[in-house]
Amino acid sequence: MALFQLERTVPLSPDDAWRRLTRWSRHGDVVPLTRVTVLTPPPDHEGTVFVARSGLGPLAFDDRMELTVWQPPADDAPGRCRLEKRGRVVLGWAEIEVRPQPDGRTRVIWREELDVRLLPSLLDPLLGAAARAVFGRAADRLLRTP
Repeated sequence: MALFQLERTVPLSPDDAWRRLTRWSRHGDVVPLTRVTVLTPPPDHEGTVFVARSGLGPLAFDDRMELTVWQPPADDAPGRCRLEKRGRVVLGWAEIEVRPQPDGRTRVIWREELDVRLLPSLLDPLLGAAARAVFGRAADRLLRTP
């Protein structure tokens, strides 16, 4: 199991950062070889389910996720969501938090615990480094694109 955390401070409002990070179908645009399908009707809420299909041809797998916490930012309160990963291959959770900063920017914190079935635990450091790189680039692209 790999645990990692990403932090970014961006010149966006918490609402804008939240919107950019939680439009789930956009994640498929920024994570290589991935397509995201939301299975429940909008708007997002606790219980929203979506699937990230990653890979090519017979080497593809589904990463099924469910929102278990959904607290959009309001006034000066931070926003936070938690996804539980419930796929056959990928397990774990992810949390995304947006916090207003005194200088008008927003602090983004993305925490994730990732477990890939059948992957030996001695490869967890490599999995964590790869996930941090992939999700770090994805977060950067999501935050840059309206």
